[in-house]
Amino acid sequence: MPCNEVTEPRIRCVLPFAAAAAEVRLLRRATVRQLRCWDLLIAADEAELLVTELATNVVKHVGEGAPAALILERRSGRLRLEVHDNSQAVPVVRDVGRGDESGRGLHLLTAVSVDWGTVLTAVGKAVWCEIPLIGGAGCRRVERAAQALETYEQAACGTGHHGRGREVALIESAVELIADLLHWTTARGHDPDDILDRAQMHYELEVDAA
Repeated sequence: MPCNEVTEPRIRCVLPFAAAAAEVRLLRRATVRQLRCWDLLIAADEAELLVTELATNVVKHVGEGAPAALILERRSGRLRLEVHDNSQAVPVVRDVGRGDESGRGLHLLTAVSVDWGTVLTAVGKAVWCEIPLIGGAGCRRVERAAQALETYEQAACGTGHHGRGREVALIESAVELIADLLHWTTARGHDPDDILDRAQMHYELEVDAA
């Protein structure tokens, strides 16, 4: 997979790829390498997850082998990720409770990034999202978790809670969301225990560093 990095002003990197599972893995590794060059490894976990979802959507909805490109760009305290492909079909966020996985990756996109969208181009479309680069990782994770739980709770039951009842509802939503994520990882052939161990490791490293 070739890399055509724009070295001036050294804040943008273009990574062409073909829509395939093996290319998605290579794309994740290339993303981490580029973030290391920019001293932005603090955003590596989020970037890997988002790159996986964006590239996998191309494989699923545009087609195996379709030409695409990932663009990484650092701008105004944020890391922007864009995936360009040759289809003008716009992705749609579906209800969590529908039971199929179509569109579920976009819920993760909404939860992990601070903003995202789709732009039609002359040859297809670009799906983009942004990760904040300011503030501590722990603070960003708490903010993202709160946003994810509020979105998940609304999608799951559509009712609001207040006071102590809201706190209890959010805790229950956290448990259900974690369970759903474990189902999601299992469906993709990953070991859920390994995912939990890795999450615990990231948590402990960040707590120790705080």
